[in-house]
Amino acid sequence: MATAPPTPPDTDTAAFVAALRRLKAWSGLSYRQLERRATEAGHTLPYSTAATMLGRERLPREQLVVAFVVACGVRDDEAEAWVDARTTIACRHVAAPPAPNTGSKQSWRSRWAFVGAAALVTALLGGAVASGAFTDDQEVHETRTSLRL
Repeated sequence: MATAPPTPPDTDTAAFVAALRRLKAWSGLSYRQLERRATEAGHTLPYSTAATMLGRERLPREQLVVAFVVACGVRDDEAEAWVDARTTIACRHVAAPPAPNTGSKQSWRSRWAFVGAAALVTALLGGAVASGAFTDDQEVHETRTSLRL
């Protein structure tokens, strides 16, 4: 590890996971070695979880990022930079509203399907109410319950 570790990008999930892959390559460690080093540092990082994390394009949980970065040999401010980048990406993802999909046939179909389903439910409930399905015409004269042990 003569060179500096890769720096974490805070742009998007795909770039972040790609940088985690570069960090693993930089460390020169196998997944089993990463698991052992994480355990020695007081973290939990099963080798299969680390492999799955690097094989997907999803933002890993913060605890996994911490365990992985520490296991790769990154410490202090550099490790904190990885967590900060992950937090920035996660917050940006949550805060950004989905882009409007105007003109798409699929979005119009789903809107009309929703409207149709709402109309159907309204009609069914209206019919049930009109027929008296939700009223109780019988009186309860006496209720006895016994508890036998």
